Amino acid sequence: MHDPTLFALTVLLILGTPGPTNTLLATGGGTVGFRRALPLVPAEAAGYSISILLVGLLLGPLIAEVPAVALGLRLAVGAYLAWLAVRLWQRGAVDPSVAPVAPRQVFVTTLLNPKALVFALGVIPFGAPGWPAYFLAFLALLVSVALGWIGVGAALGHAAGAAGRQGLVPRLGAAVVGGFAVVLMVGPLLR
Repeated sequence: MHDPTLFALTVLLILGTPGPTNTLLATGGGTVGFRRALPLVPAEAAGYSISILLVGLLLGPLIAEVPAVALGLRLAVGAYLAWLAVRLWQRGAVDPSVAPVAPRQVFVTTLLNPKALVFALGVIPFGAPGWPAYFLAFLALLVSVALGWIGVGAALGHAAGAAGRQGLVPRLGAAVVGGFAVVLMVGPLLR
């Protein structure tokens, strides 16, 4: 994808789509507020950077030739997300004032996020001489979208707190992450 406008719109669309990482960003913003959730942004950037560069520069041909690798990745991601959903649910029940989402969790979730495959294999033009500029543009767009998800979560968390329902945010986040886990693990079995 060499057209900068199309590239930017595609990145914004994919990053803006709800998914496990965005759910964690919103849950983080909703539980600890906008400012305290900001450390989640570099964790997301690091996870995507490692995954996209690894796949785009090294593993892309293997994934294309051996479909079992992609299936294994989906199942591993699904299992991790299921575990994470249980942890979010439990932490939300124990003490909603404790940050249930850590940068480490955002990093691992993003590292395993299937969106990274889309970016690595179809959006960032790794074969083109200017691919590093596109990758840097991707990171800049990622920061703006991540701040948006944290802001949405913070607004929802504020509303839940005003209604006396602080535990709702981590539980809602856990339910959404659990739903993604089920889709990732069951989807390949239905084919």
